Amino acid sequence: MRNEIFPGGTPPVVTPVAKPPVTLLRTATIVGRRGTSRSGHYAEIAAGLFVRPIAIGKRATATPDYEVDALIAARISGKSNDEIRELVKSLEAARKSVA
Repeated sequence: MRNEIFPGGTPPVVTPVAKPPVTLLRTATIVGRRGTSRSGHYAEIAAGLFVRPIAIGKRATATPDYEVDALIAARISGKSNDEIRELVKSLEAARKSVA
């Protein structure tokens, strides 16, 4: 009997793709990677030019590495401040959909 769903007779083998691990970066590491001052970093967060950190404890915050990488890449590619603000909004919105 011929399998109508899979003409070859057997379904293809699907190998799951592992997601790369996410590293949470603390402010000192982010400031070092970006080459900004601590106050400049917080000024950019207030201006909407960098993502807000997430709480990882009572008095500790961090930012996912892929968000930092995306924002650094946007700066390198010459994106305008308005484009970066939109990127920040989309990155923060994506946090809510992560399961």
